[in-house]
Amino acid sequence: MNGSHAIDSHSTLTPNTPAARRRAGFFSLRMLFLPLSILAGLAFWAFLARIQWLPEFILPGPGRVALRLGQAILDGTLPRHAAATLLEVVLGLAAGSFCATILGYAIARSPAVERLLSPYLVASQAVPVVAIAPLLVIWFGPGLFSKVLICALIVFFPVLVNTAVGLRAVPQNLRDLMRSLHSTRWQMLRHLEIPAALPVFLAGLRVGATLSVIGAVVGEFVAAERGLGFLINVARGQFDTPLVFAAVLTLIAMALLLYALVLLAERSLLRWQDRS
Repeated sequence: MNGSHAIDSHSTLTPNTPAARRRAGFFSLRMLFLPLSILAGLAFWAFLARIQWLPEFILPGPGRVALRLGQAILDGTLPRHAAATLLEVVLGLAAGSFCATILGYAIARSPAVERLLSPYLVASQAVPVVAIAPLLVIWFGPGLFSKVLICALIVFFPVLVNTAVGLRAVPQNLRDLMRSLHSTRWQMLRHLEIPAALPVFLAGLRVGATLSVIGAVVGEFVAAERGLGFLINVARGQFDTPLVFAAVLTLIAMALLLYALVLLAERSLLRWQDRS
């Protein structure tokens, strides 16, 4: 009796569902191949820089870029500009995701709202953000607000679509069950619609997290006094290619950090799926 109780307790503490095993295998493979792929990429980069097909000011080696990266960190140039870009990205991601979630819920619940807004939403995606970024800077100035607005616009559509798709994917029989229990609108939203739509919403948020970095850089390319996009423009004009590489690598690290944070939130919020 006690032995069976111990076995049950161990199985409870250690999830052994197929989903948990697949996820554990996936993360173990990723932990193995990620460092190998990074090392292979650095080796190939160093090989291209060493064979002298291109001068150093066009393709510096990894060592030269690492040295310039360290100099930019120590003199405060890179942290100052990275902090400005990160602020724009975080504010733009939050604003775009919030507005997209509210409007996505309205579209999912009301076909009339969808018919009214769909042409404008599709038309907004037909125009590249790069084309309207100069207009936004002219209208709202070169300050923080225009950069946040550009980030929000580029994040808005994928989060909106995923929110509407996730809410519409809620099974109708579950909705009928909630109505039979006399659930209020808030109870249906909290206990049914949000949990059911959360996986699709978080997938859209992952896309938006990476796109938000692009939005910030686009705004800084147009007009800015600080930020990694501004730093890239300055370094390009001075033919400081190692600094350009250092700023680009910082942008990549920023996008990966945001993506990883969304993944961590997804694993925490969707932990119940491992038990299904």
